[in-house]
Amino acid sequence: MTERTVARVVVADDQMVVREGIVMLLLVLLPGIEVVGSAADGEEAVRLVAELAPDLILMDLRMPRCDGVEATRRIRLEHPGTQVVVLTTYADDDSLFPALQTGARGYLTKDADSDEIVRAIDDVLSGEAGLSPKIQRRLLERFTEPVSPRRRPSDEPSDGLTAREAEVLRPIAEGQSNPEIARTLHVSTATVETHINNLIAKAGLRNRAQVIHYAYRRGLAQPPG
Repeated sequence: MTERTVARVVVADDQMVVREGIVMLLLVLLPGIEVVGSAADGEEAVRLVAELAPDLILMDLRMPRCDGVEATRRIRLEHPGTQVVVLTTYADDDSLFPALQTGARGYLTKDADSDEIVRAIDDVLSGEAGLSPKIQRRLLERFTEPVSPRRRPSDEPSDGLTAREAEVLRPIAEGQSNPEIARTLHVSTATVETHINNLIAKAGLRNRAQVIHYAYRRGLAQPPG
């Protein structure tokens, strides 16, 4: 790592073996890092950041109660002094882009070696992006993909919605309850409620009925009959 004070880090992962393994890796192999806490879910991650004010948090994405994307959004909003590096199994677009859009400065998959992890941490704490080569390639591919002429702008969610916020529109229009949507998306009910509140605010809506009509207008669901 570059010359500077010790970096204080929190690790968030819902699998205890993985979480303890990451902590051990940081403590034993990566000098210049102090692990000040570990969290088993997104809610605990947000709480620890509020209590400990770490420089950085290594964040898994698929966690109970509050997923990593929502935890990242809350941390970057409420504690901007703490940077977020995602460390997850998933590199699909539905995981990658929402995480970056909500404020993650780094993104690694769990097949990253110790050199990649320390380089990402070092880059992020130095004000740069900490992205693995795999993620950099995917970002480049995404932004150089030709736009299909069959896809119309009106088919795409707008109003600044994230992919996750748009994702809850269809099940809402289909009549699913918040707990049902949470089970489908493998997130907490509180996270679903947050997504709904965010999309209501961004789209200028007032209630769930208007959300349903919004989904119909965007072509994300079909009205009954």
